[in-house]
Amino acid sequence: MSSSALGHGPEHTAPTPTSRTAFAARIALLVLLTAELMDILDQSVVLTALPAIQDSTGAGPAAVQWLTTGYSLPVAIGLITGGRLGDLYGRRRLLLTGTVVFTTASLLCGLASGPGVLVGARALQGVGVALMIPQVLATLHVTFAGRNRSKAFGLYGAVLSIANVLGPVMGGLLTEADLFGLSWRPIFLINVPVGLAVIVLGRRFVPESTEQKADRPDLAGMALSALAVVLIVFPLTEGHLHHWPLWVFGLLAAGLLTLAVFLRHQRRKQNGAPLVPPSLFRGRQFPGGTAAQLVHGLLCGLFFMTWTLYLQHGLGMSPFHAALAFVLLSVGELGGATIAAKSAGRFARRLPQTGLLITIAAMAGYGLQITAYGSGLTLLGMTAPVVLVGFGLGMVSGPLADLSLAEVPHDNAGAASGVFNTAMHLGIALGTAMTALVFFTTTDGSPDAGLNREAFLAVLWWVGGLLALMWALTFCLPRHATVQAD
Repeated sequence: MSSSALGHGPEHTAPTPTSRTAFAARIALLVLLTAELMDILDQSVVLTALPAIQDSTGAGPAAVQWLTTGYSLPVAIGLITGGRLGDLYGRRRLLLTGTVVFTTASLLCGLASGPGVLVGARALQGVGVALMIPQVLATLHVTFAGRNRSKAFGLYGAVLSIANVLGPVMGGLLTEADLFGLSWRPIFLINVPVGLAVIVLGRRFVPESTEQKADRPDLAGMALSALAVVLIVFPLTEGHLHHWPLWVFGLLAAGLLTLAVFLRHQRRKQNGAPLVPPSLFRGRQFPGGTAAQLVHGLLCGLFFMTWTLYLQHGLGMSPFHAALAFVLLSVGELGGATIAAKSAGRFARRLPQTGLLITIAAMAGYGLQITAYGSGLTLLGMTAPVVLVGFGLGMVSGPLADLSLAEVPHDNAGAASGVFNTAMHLGIALGTAMTALVFFTTTDGSPDAGLNREAFLAVLWWVGGLLALMWALTFCLPRHATVQAD
């Protein structure tokens, strides 16, 4: 399938596609981006509906916590396996299979009468996402080329930006609207018609792709990778809630040991269809880009949680006004992502590097504002640095994915996508765990405004350092754009 439908036509000597092919390319892209949108939305849509869910189902604190953990943990566990299965058995097939699982689980969430069923259905949603999402980046990688590839990845970054703010807002609006007297249930039921559309259109328009010489799946590698992720992500997610007991560090040590065994197994199996081909890590482009993605997740996990607490406790904002601050940031992200999409890859690594420098400068300006104005800082007053932070970050996500995967062989696209996505989820878990060290050691959970401002200023120093590290890692990406046929 040609991808020239994304632009005004190829600039190379490739033949001009028919209008039907161009239309099919647009629909395929729409299906892939909608699948990604459903995942990002369902990570956060539940947050603003939690009080209503508690009232309706009688869910206790543990069940409420597992409404998010029960979704994110299967996603983190299964991304690498899901990506490799797409390479072996067909990326469209796995995309549609994951969408069927996700859509069915969403229906079960909407019909759940008690917290146990709801938590179980959320976990099933996570399984569907683990099968579905690696196929998005992998299919973009093998389907689009040249300028249209960069535009497609730019749109991918824009979808991430929109979904990050749309989730909590949509959750609150749908719950407040109480459609047909269903309270919070439409936040899940809305996935059913959208998922069905993805299944029908995906089957018709998304091209199938697979590894040319498919082999038997690496079952031992799948088991080892899943166990390693569980032993690392679970204690990082739960540790701060239990004040970091010894069992947390025991699980982390076991996870690192399992990871070492997994890597040894992959090296020994490198000629027999390993789960993660070691050849992916030769050179520096994919390893460097994946490391930058890990740091990206880490700074997001650290910044966004503590920013919410600072806005409400440090400045006394209502939840509604705090949500408006997130909207400002997302407007900036959308602007940056639009620039990335329109650049069509012409600037290679210089584009995300420029975005990161803008973000560092905006974070520094924001910190100076907090120091100067204290509790008097208003939403209007912080508009400029917040929008610029979003603008800079919006220039990073799409190009980082594009450039990191650019030299990955098409046969290994799913495995590479799984590793790249897992890096983001692992980074978010690490960043969330860091809040205990960087933020809560100062506030100790107190709503005191002064303590929350002081703690958030410390967070900004850490975030600035992580942004600088991410900027340094982008030097592993190509300096010049690679010209490919559209």
